[in-house]
Amino acid sequence: MSRSPRAIAPSVGLRERGGSTSPSTAGQRLSFAASVRLELVKMRRLRLAVVVVVLAVIAVLFAAPLSESSRAGLDDPSARPWEALLLQYALVSALFSPILVSVTASRLTDIEHDGGWYLAATAGLTPGRLCRAKLAALAIVLVPTLALQTVALVGVARAVGATVPLPIGVWAGYTVGLIAVDLAVCALHILLAAVVDNQILCVGIGLLGAFIAVYMFLAPQWLARLLPWGYWALICPVTQTGTHLGEVAIVMPALSWISGFLCLAAGCFHVMTARLDRMER
Repeated sequence: MSRSPRAIAPSVGLRERGGSTSPSTAGQRLSFAASVRLELVKMRRLRLAVVVVVLAVIAVLFAAPLSESSRAGLDDPSARPWEALLLQYALVSALFSPILVSVTASRLTDIEHDGGWYLAATAGLTPGRLCRAKLAALAIVLVPTLALQTVALVGVARAVGATVPLPIGVWAGYTVGLIAVDLAVCALHILLAAVVDNQILCVGIGLLGAFIAVYMFLAPQWLARLLPWGYWALICPVTQTGTHLGEVAIVMPALSWISGFLCLAAGCFHVMTARLDRMER
């Protein structure tokens, strides 16, 4: 009985082999730059860039001080408006970022389960290299979008009346941390989507992670350190010290734990993609 391509998808029936490419494909191996360009073409066809931009715009609208009450202290230095806005931005990012990375990683990887792994193998593009190309392609879109997201929020705040000097270092540091955590979790979602056929599971984990990430702002730090979604809370350099506007303070994020998580995620991605390269699909 014949089986469909999904029935013999790479996530089932993997067989380990010694080399990363077969002799028939070693000579026609695509360069990494070419494989990234191919992933960007796939992203354009899947309209993933549109999804990223739309979610970024929604995040800015949710975090922006558009209501009259939220604009009340924007010109009062004692209200610490930029710190309060950054805390709001961090909460919104913790809600949207897990959804963003899970949806984009899942969509870009899911198309390979219908025979894409085999087609890539004919060009000498092993599964692990293909996953690395996907992460690079997503990074090309995510990094500038997240940076512009922060710039857009600051611009909106300025437009609606923020006259207090902006603490550029604090905002820049948070944006770098946001980009790094987004890419780290995106890499883990690519691995999950590569080995699991059912992408509902992958996206569902992202949705669940969004609620966990927001809750981690209230949870003890030791708990946030144990979960990948907790690092959206750990990178926030602002904490709430009271119940009123302006009762916030700048704190030093747990840089050692954040660095450890990023290194662990990078190490897992490297090890797992190297193992995928040794799997015959």
